[in-house]
Amino acid sequence: MPAIEVGRICVKLAGRESGRRCIIVDIVDKNFVLITGPRKVSGVKRRRANASHLEPTRAKVDVKRGATDKEVTEALKAAGKLEEMASIVKPTLS
Repeated sequence: MPAIEVGRICVKLAGRESGRRCIIVDIVDKNFVLITGPRKVSGVKRRRANASHLEPTRAKVDVKRGATDKEVTEALKAAGKLEEMASIVKPTLS
């Protein structure tokens, strides 16, 4: 299972949005990815994030690379993961 891939649901470990779930929308390079919540769903706005500040989960939704927030919301709705994305988790730091 590739950990960092487009569509993977992750938990943010650092920053003001720590503990919130987000989705990888694009891979910038080996250290950075583009993530989104979307903001109306989980409170995470679209931004570039360090891949080491994310904890990938097993869950994945089917979105294309560079998908808009509206497309991500529709994919979450189709997968039945809207309530899961809205909940805040306590991040596990190692």
